[in-house]
Amino acid sequence: MILLGYDVSTEDPAGQKRLHTVAKICESYGLRVQNSLFELVVTPAQLVALKAKVKAAMDEEKDSVRLYQLGANWERKVEVIGRKPIVSHGDVFIL
Repeated sequence: MILLGYDVSTEDPAGQKRLHTVAKICESYGLRVQNSLFELVVTPAQLVALKAKVKAAMDEEKDSVRLYQLGANWERKVEVIGRKPIVSHGDVFIL
């Protein structure tokens, strides 16, 4: 389990485009749990690919991305207070 958070400068149209691009990349790898925070269950190879895509999409002078590796026993390390429940990434969702 990886926790990924990002902060993309949106002071200009290019920043707004980067924000959208980074969000779409992250959504393709995991679950959005806050506006700029994702829980990702990825293999080491997927993590390498994710980092490369995010790095290519961002402006390292203006934006930042932080990754926290929570490991295999992540469910015991996550506590939610408030309206959003903890979602197991192994659960099946029917929409």
